[in-house]
Amino acid sequence: MAATLCAKLLPKQGWLPLSVSVRHGSKAVTRHRRPQHILKKKLLAVTEYIPPTRDAPPGAYPHQIKRGQEECTGLMLLIKEDLKKVFQDYKMIAVVQNNNSNTDDMLTLRHRLHKHGISVKFFPNQVMHLFLGDSIYGSMAPLFIGPTVLFVSKTPKLREMLSTLRVSPQMTLLGACIDNTLLSVQGVLHYSKLPSMTVVQGELVSGLTMLTSHTVSVLQRHPGQLSALLQQYIKQQSSETTSEAKTESAT
Repeated sequence: MAATLCAKLLPKQGWLPLSVSVRHGSKAVTRHRRPQHILKKKLLAVTEYIPPTRDAPPGAYPHQIKRGQEECTGLMLLIKEDLKKVFQDYKMIAVVQNNNSNTDDMLTLRHRLHKHGISVKFFPNQVMHLFLGDSIYGSMAPLFIGPTVLFVSKTPKLREMLSTLRVSPQMTLLGACIDNTLLSVQGVLHYSKLPSMTVVQGELVSGLTMLTSHTVSVLQRHPGQLSALLQQYIKQQSSETTSEAKTESAT
C-alpha cells in the first residue's frame, strides 16, 4: 500500500510539470532613446568631418599633360608679347565690356571706329592678367572680368569713341589708359570735354604775346614821358630866348 502511494506521488523519470514559474533577475526595458532635435541633426551634418582627398604624388601623371601645358604657356607668352607692343605703340587704350553683341554689330562698330583711326583688339583675360601682373599697369587688372574688348589708337580720340559707343548699347565702357594714366568712366568724360591741343597752344601763345606787349608798353612809358618833358622844356627855352632877343632889339 505504501509502495503504491509512493509510486503515484513521486514524478516519473522524464516527466515535466504543466506550468513552471521562472523568476528573472533583470527588469523589463521601458525607456527608449529620445529622438534628436532637427536643428541638432542639421548641426551635426554640417560639422561632420570630411577628410580631404589625397592629391596625386608628383610624377604620377604622364608626360603628355606636361607637354600640353608647355604648348599653352608658349602661346600665352606669344600673345603677351603682342599685348606689350600694343601698350607701347598706342597712347589710348580703352577697356570695353562686350554685352552679347553679334557679328554684324561688331563689324559695324569696327567700321565706325576705323574711320576715326581707332582699332579693336581682342585678348584673353588670362593673358591680360599675366601681362598686367608684371607691368606698371597692374591697376587695370580688375577691369578684365568677363568678355572684354580693347579700343586702341595712337592719339587720344575720346570724343569720337564716346560718340560711337552711344550708337552701340551692347558695348559698355569700363575705363581707359590715356598717356600712361588710368582713368575711370567719369575721368574719360571729363578728359573728352577738354579743348584740343591746337586750341590750348593758341591760347597759350596769345597769353604770352599779351604779357610781352604789356611789358614792352610798361618799359617804354617812362622813357616816352621823359622825352616829352625834355621836348617841352626845349620849346620853353627856345621861346624864352626869342622873346629876350626881341626885347633887346626893341630897346
